[in-house]
Amino acid sequence: MQPGKRIAFAMALAIFALSWIAPRWPFEQALHSSLTVVGLVWLWRHDRRWPMRTSHFALICFFIALHCIGARWLYSNVPYDAWAHALTGHTLSELFGWRRNHFDRLIHLLYGICFTPAVWHWLRQRWPLAAGQGFVIAVMLIMCSSLLYEWLEWAIALGLSPEAAESYNGQQGDVWDAHADMLLATLGALAMWPLMRRERREPIHP
Repeated sequence: MQPGKRIAFAMALAIFALSWIAPRWPFEQALHSSLTVVGLVWLWRHDRRWPMRTSHFALICFFIALHCIGARWLYSNVPYDAWAHALTGHTLSELFGWRRNHFDRLIHLLYGICFTPAVWHWLRQRWPLAAGQGFVIAVMLIMCSSLLYEWLEWAIALGLSPEAAESYNGQQGDVWDAHADMLLATLGALAMWPLMRRERREPIHP
């Protein structure tokens, strides 16, 4: 593994470990963190089989690190307003008129942004696809995986108490929560097309 990748992976591991210091909601955090463990193992093994560009690898590590932060506070309780107030004297909710915690929205948007380049590159490693073809399929995979995640989240919630299900899902009373999450992931993926165009002439295999 290249030095840049090692640094990014080590930082993701460090944030994962720090997020488990005196957890406030250990059961619900463990549910979220199970995906973190799967993601880290997959990332390590995938990069050995299909070497990723360092920038793509780092984007996924960045996403995993933010997911760890979200998991610690169950997304709905991430205290970004308190952090912003401590730094600037103002809160983001006051600035934008928010009435809910939007950290989960950020994560779904970043899912599309951070995973699309790696998926696009992997597709072109495996098959002789043009840049545009690979991008369309990558966006479709982001959309499908977002849908599967929402189904998984719903299925897990069915086995929990109403209070635990609300804490885990983090809908915050929004009946369109899943739809908004999937839309943001799709928009994040689409936003990466300029980067894919710039990278299309670079060698596919390192």
